[in-house]
Amino acid sequence: MSTRIAIAGGGISGLSLAYALLDKNPSLDVTVYEAEHRPGGKIYTEKVGHYLCEAGVNGFLDNKPATLELAQKINLPPIRSNDNARIRYIYFDGALRRIPTDPAKFFLSNFLSVGGRLRMMSEYLVPKKVYDDETLRDFAVRRVGSEFYEKLLDPMASGIYAGDPEKMSIRSCFGKVYDLEQNHGGLIKGFMAIAKEKKKSGGGGKVEAGPGGTLMSFEKGMYSLVETLAGILGPRLVTGKRVSGVDKKGTGYTLHFADGTQAETDVVVFTSPAHDTAAAVKEMDADIAKMLDDIPYPALSVVAFGYRREQITRDLNLFGFLIPAKEKRKILGTLFDTSIFTNRAPEDRVLLRVMIGGMRAQERAMLPDDQLIELSLSELAAIADVKADPELVRIYRWEKAIPQYHVGHYRKLEMLDAAAAKHKGLYLGGNAMRGVAVNDCIGNGFKLADQIVGDLSK
Repeated sequence: MSTRIAIAGGGISGLSLAYALLDKNPSLDVTVYEAEHRPGGKIYTEKVGHYLCEAGVNGFLDNKPATLELAQKINLPPIRSNDNARIRYIYFDGALRRIPTDPAKFFLSNFLSVGGRLRMMSEYLVPKKVYDDETLRDFAVRRVGSEFYEKLLDPMASGIYAGDPEKMSIRSCFGKVYDLEQNHGGLIKGFMAIAKEKKKSGGGGKVEAGPGGTLMSFEKGMYSLVETLAGILGPRLVTGKRVSGVDKKGTGYTLHFADGTQAETDVVVFTSPAHDTAAAVKEMDADIAKMLDDIPYPALSVVAFGYRREQITRDLNLFGFLIPAKEKRKILGTLFDTSIFTNRAPEDRVLLRVMIGGMRAQERAMLPDDQLIELSLSELAAIADVKADPELVRIYRWEKAIPQYHVGHYRKLEMLDAAAAKHKGLYLGGNAMRGVAVNDCIGNGFKLADQIVGDLSK
């Protein structure tokens, strides 16, 4: 009899884990249980008239191999974003300002004040601090100064995590940045060491200040990845089936579902959101449940607007813009989706997506639809000079959006790993643990598959 493996959670973490397990051992009896009636979690693409709208994530970077490798395995060709995807703006002092991506051009530009640029460059002289963890804000102000933090790192944190930099863990959210100080004594020293190593290995010595890699997606949107995996899994994926409880039964587990049914399994893996996993395991292990419940998920809304191109007077050669908290605007930023990927609408149409809410303004994300729309249009008019009436409006509301890695998150993971290890055959995964990006979810799913297959062979 083959080993039964139940995966609670049919987001990209659970789907990629299931695929990886079966790829490694096709004889495994793998079943994915998804609480909602569609798989994919926060990945969802909707075709609305002329437009292809992403409800959540709009792509992945090619600077990590996981998603590209999976796409190749399942014969799903990716598409590359336009060069416009590298043109990014920050709104401050009443105007949109382009971020220079080249370090030398950045220093010579007026993006920061003279004092701010000098403070940034003096980072080379800031002594290394050996520490356990600290907030993104404290780390940034200490190393590169308050102006660099306020104008760049604060809006970046909102854009990636919808988070609050005064609570976010530098170690868990930006581990590579943390390592630059710990391994090289500072950021500039670290960039110099990396550039030297790249040049030595023949990879060139250039190190970009902005996000590395090229943004990728798929012809019919990110949900193509979910649909393809779901098609491969077939009846192994069961939707509309919420795991509401779990208890040990001999050497295995009994899963209890919200519809009153049960299922027996030898191995159970939770890749569901932390709060859902906490509710399911609380009777079996209250400590695990408490730690998972302490991971916050702020509310976030995405409001999509579609326009005829002649309605928009501003330059559309940009990825989008983010807004620092000190500007006290009512949106986090906006993505110009048709400038990023050409097939998101016909050439005579423009698709924008506005982000509202996040850790510092959760109540705003939950406003009634008419207020969300009015607020978004008002902000677009004031910030980006987009004043036309849209022909498309679509709202995607996430009451619990992105898990937040607050200071001390890595210690929580250590305790969760230790607690889960006490229950043979129980595993914890998903984006609440070690990365929220698609690449992280898939890469960690593959690692977890290796661990499970290895454990089963012992």
